[in-house]
Amino acid sequence: MIVLRPMGYDDTGLIVAWRNDPDIRSHFVFREEFDAGMHERWIRERIEDKKDVMQWMICEPGEVGTCGRPVGSVYLRDIDREAGIAEYGIFIGEPDAVSRGIGTEAARRVIGLAKEMGLKKLCLRVFDDNERAKKSYLKAGFVPVKRLKDVRCSDGEMKDMIYMETEL
Repeated sequence: MIVLRPMGYDDTGLIVAWRNDPDIRSHFVFREEFDAGMHERWIRERIEDKKDVMQWMICEPGEVGTCGRPVGSVYLRDIDREAGIAEYGIFIGEPDAVSRGIGTEAARRVIGLAKEMGLKKLCLRVFDDNERAKKSYLKAGFVPVKRLKDVRCSDGEMKDMIYMETEL
């Protein structure tokens, strides 16, 4: 159903457009306007230099297993290889790709990649009112661990989050 490929500088336009979509932005704690410079700095400082982030583009299949149309992005951040843990994150950017099981499949694939990396656990945070995402995470094997009350978003909104984990 999907193909993952490493995200790069050439994906900046898509990532910026997706992250600035009001619906997508509402699911992040950081809700400020996103620009190309911020994305390029993310790649340079977190992916290339420190290697504590890995990010992939989620694509529809193209010719013989190649990456066709990108529909979203998935990542592991704050990778701590010594402790064996990382934080998982995802967003589906193309509206027609939502509710097709793409997020669940992407989570399962990244869980497999995390196992290959020798990680032992993935965690994530999701707003309590994001039912579609919670359902996908549960299907992929994440379990709720605790409720985080009144998390302050960058726009000042306060929302409850659910902290979830999966053992690898």
